[in-house]
Amino acid sequence: MVPSQIDTVSRRRPSLAILVAMSAISPLALNIFMPSMPGMVDVFQTSPAMVQLTLSLFLVAISLSQLIVGPLSDHYGRRPILLLGLSLFVIGSATCRFAPSIEALIAARIVQGAGGCAGIVLARTVVRDLFSREKSASMIGYVTMGMAVAPMIGPAIGGYLDELRGWESSFDLMILFGIVVLIGAYWDLNETNRHPSPTFGLNQTLKSFATLSRYRAFWAFSLTSAFATCVFFSFLGGAPFIVTKLMHLTPSQYGLYFVLVAVGYITGNFLSGRYAERLGLFTMITAGNILSMLAVTVIGCGFALELHHPLALFGPMFFTSMANGLTLPNAIAGAVSVRPDLAGAASGLSGSMQIGAGAAASAIVGALIASDMFAASGWPLVLVMATSSVLAFITGLLCLGLRDDLAE
Repeated sequence: MVPSQIDTVSRRRPSLAILVAMSAISPLALNIFMPSMPGMVDVFQTSPAMVQLTLSLFLVAISLSQLIVGPLSDHYGRRPILLLGLSLFVIGSATCRFAPSIEALIAARIVQGAGGCAGIVLARTVVRDLFSREKSASMIGYVTMGMAVAPMIGPAIGGYLDELRGWESSFDLMILFGIVVLIGAYWDLNETNRHPSPTFGLNQTLKSFATLSRYRAFWAFSLTSAFATCVFFSFLGGAPFIVTKLMHLTPSQYGLYFVLVAVGYITGNFLSGRYAERLGLFTMITAGNILSMLAVTVIGCGFALELHHPLALFGPMFFTSMANGLTLPNAIAGAVSVRPDLAGAASGLSGSMQIGAGAAASAIVGALIASDMFAASGWPLVLVMATSSVLAFITGLLCLGLRDDLAE
């Protein structure tokens, strides 16, 4: 899409269902595979660190691709970039399904993540195209609440499929889901970018990022979402190995306990959707960050007391995930409200920071768990989660003093 085509932009809003599906495709691809990760060590005769790369590099691909997807959508439009990304996701999923080695699987996961990131970036960008700042926070809350249903059932389905038909069956499901979302987006999502940028290129992209970087509010909101994401992704990186080694859970049992985590996220996003417009971004962010610190403290106490029952981990994680549901929609809405005319670039850059930080936290936890110093210990998980939650609280407080920098 170019400026001369602006009159083709439709005023009809896409359905909530397609926005949810767009947002859900990458989280589902991430979570459905997690119960299979410990078993992949034996399948491919490799190390836990190599298997961990199927998670961390998937996240890196999402992070880096968002830097391109957002600016592309500002120039060419949301719709064509989304359709291209979903097509790439389907190709990557099919390649994962038939990967002959761990190296091939890692490469295919990178392609899968790069394509799927379009749904994450553009769902929130479309919402900001159509709604005001406070209303967009509520709508993002509802979208992410709905998208949490997929990762909630993802680990349970993935664990069951792994035990029934092997790890490949999870990718069979992702191929099918990707095709369904692609068809749905083609029929239901009209163009929402009413003010496309006149040019696109590396210089224009860097100029957009440079413009955003001059706003302190953008950094405060983006860092808050990044550190809050680190709390959650630290858990994703360490939990599969902790519950296998310390709690002796099967992949399907892990998937069932993970439902508590996803229900917590749904609850937090529901509260954001219900109250963000009434209470404001800043109240919701602060409440989420305080709840996160308290929940991580409880997890640490459980490990200190050597309580290795699954509920000692997954119970507090319910509230940690709820905290994420309170913080993230509001921090994201704040980041993309600094310059609504650069909503795609803002969504891409802040999303890249968010997922990149999460990937780093996940990799750090995985490396520490595999080290001799912390072998068979849950403390790497606690240390990274605690540090991230405190940093999210600090940057969240900075947001309070920068509210005047945001556009309605």
